[in-house]
Amino acid sequence: MERLVGLYLDKEIVLSSSSVMEELMDLIETVGSYCQFRRYQKKECFNLVRRLKLLLPLLEEIKDLENNDDNDNKSDAVSSLNICFPTLKKALLSAKKLLKTCNFGSKIFLALEGESVMRCFHGVYEKLNQALDDMPYEELGISIEVKEQAELMRMQLGRAKRRTDTQDMELAMDMMVVFSRKEGRNADSAILERLAINLELHTLVDLKLEAAAIRKLQKKQKGGTQIESFEQIVDIFKKFKQVAGVDGSMLECSVSSKKLERCRSLLVPHEFLCPITLEIMADPVTVTTGQTYERESIQKWFDSDHRTCPKTAQTLDQLSMAPNYALRNLILQWCNNNGVEPPKRGKDCTYAELLEEITTSVQNLDSVHGDVRREAIIKIRLLSKDNPDNRVLFANHGGIPPLVKLLFYPDSKIQEHTVTALLNLSIDETNKRLIAREGAIPKMIEILQNGTSEARENSAAALFSLSMLDENKILIGSLNGIPPLVKILESGTMRGKKDAITALFNLCLNQTNKSRAIKAGIIPPLVKLIEDKNLGMIDEALSILLLLPEGRSETESLSFIKTLVEIIRNGTPKNKECATAVLLQLGLNNSSLILAALQYGVYEPLVEVARCGTNRAQRKAKSLLQHMSKCEHIP
Repeated sequence: MERLVGLYLDKEIVLSSSSVMEELMDLIETVGSYCQFRRYQKKECFNLVRRLKLLLPLLEEIKDLENNDDNDNKSDAVSSLNICFPTLKKALLSAKKLLKTCNFGSKIFLALEGESVMRCFHGVYEKLNQALDDMPYEELGISIEVKEQAELMRMQLGRAKRRTDTQDMELAMDMMVVFSRKEGRNADSAILERLAINLELHTLVDLKLEAAAIRKLQKKQKGGTQIESFEQIVDIFKKFKQVAGVDGSMLECSVSSKKLERCRSLLVPHEFLCPITLEIMADPVTVTTGQTYERESIQKWFDSDHRTCPKTAQTLDQLSMAPNYALRNLILQWCNNNGVEPPKRGKDCTYAELLEEITTSVQNLDSVHGDVRREAIIKIRLLSKDNPDNRVLFANHGGIPPLVKLLFYPDSKIQEHTVTALLNLSIDETNKRLIAREGAIPKMIEILQNGTSEARENSAAALFSLSMLDENKILIGSLNGIPPLVKILESGTMRGKKDAITALFNLCLNQTNKSRAIKAGIIPPLVKLIEDKNLGMIDEALSILLLLPEGRSETESLSFIKTLVEIIRNGTPKNKECATAVLLQLGLNNSSLILAALQYGVYEPLVEVARCGTNRAQRKAKSLLQHMSKCEHIP
């Protein structure tokens, strides 16, 4: 995998003149201009750029060798430099390639392959260290100040190579749930939204850039480079587009062109395609920036509270749209000349009907007739389930306050439909704050305790969605929302358990809520979920245990150690990874548990995990094996 993101050039390079030094200095200046590093590599990238800039004074002094009048010394210096220079140039080119990938590459790929990318950084550090170690400072006449600066860089590189950043637990848990092929969860859309925000893939511009990056990966795949996670990347990208409400297939935008290859024109003129949908426009309209869009698409964009031009990102003073009749006529003429069926108009009526339906539903929430009120809630529940634009429209038309009031209505079915509708609406970031502000959280916690089975499940999922905001994590914990979630985890339905465990993981990311969860008795049901392998929640339960080291005393039983060993021996790759991490955490604090694990036969399966487990599993297994060798009475 490292081959994909960084370590490339092996050709011998020989110093010819100071122009080569200028080339390397330009390289460092180029990477110094990168400013869009992906979130999960940003810190490492900026650190590497900062260290590379420490090389500039050294390269400046080497460059000045050409102007040195001492020909004998100059000849010896260049001869020495030619020996170490190939290593330095290869290291700098590898660094540039890696930084370029982290600046322009697929955000999803870099998140999925985070540990492989980190190993690439370590490979670059090793090459740079080697190049500086071989540098003939004395022969080159390098000044003491510059030599000290180079030595400082070497020390920093050594520390950076030894450092291993901890895994982003929230990212790992979200990925785990999103890629689960098991029974669907109510909270999946909320998790997808959080992932999209964390990966900065929630705007039209972000998604278009990611689509281009994925197409580059696709070309590498077709060229013979194996990218194991490519299917996962495409799958999650499609889900992100659904969450963002993007019409059409941005990743497969070339498909439309292929369908038109039977036409004499072969390619659709770029001006005829809507920048949002990438489809031929039926009713082109021009906004104040001069950009043209399909009327329905740009109207949806505006109705989703956007006040910018999607293509230029400029803020719009007015949201007016002017019909572009000239372009409309050109599109019709092109379609007729090339035998393509013209796109059909008339979608405006459909959109107007949708607005009318939403407005009526919101008004009917206050109806005195129970049946009318119930039908309105169900309508909102259905229309907001899969459509991001509808969630915004319902909120903009005042739908959230009357819905929250209906949580207090003394009818279990009304409560059930209402909490589900609020769950769907809460997937939108702005709606999370509106729902919490209207006082929904206390009532949702009450429904967790006393509602119908489906209402309890969806309350758990809704609380998870709302808890993505840090202030809501604190609020849910302070309102005693954790104990009823633990109760569902202990005795709820299968779907209820899945929603509860996802919500509890999110809440336990808050430090104060960790002690609340332990006090609520979360450890025993987690252990039970781990021991009952048929429930399919081993990874989630183990991930929460890793967040709660204070509760380790309840997991130090021999039966639990035996379960961990069985998982390391027979579990899925992700199971083995999580179980190894938990066993390492326990063993570092109690060496007798390591001895017990060895007696249960953990050594051989652990060696196998260290050899061919997931990246994180290998790292944890190697650490555990090292710890075993240091433990007293363990050979």
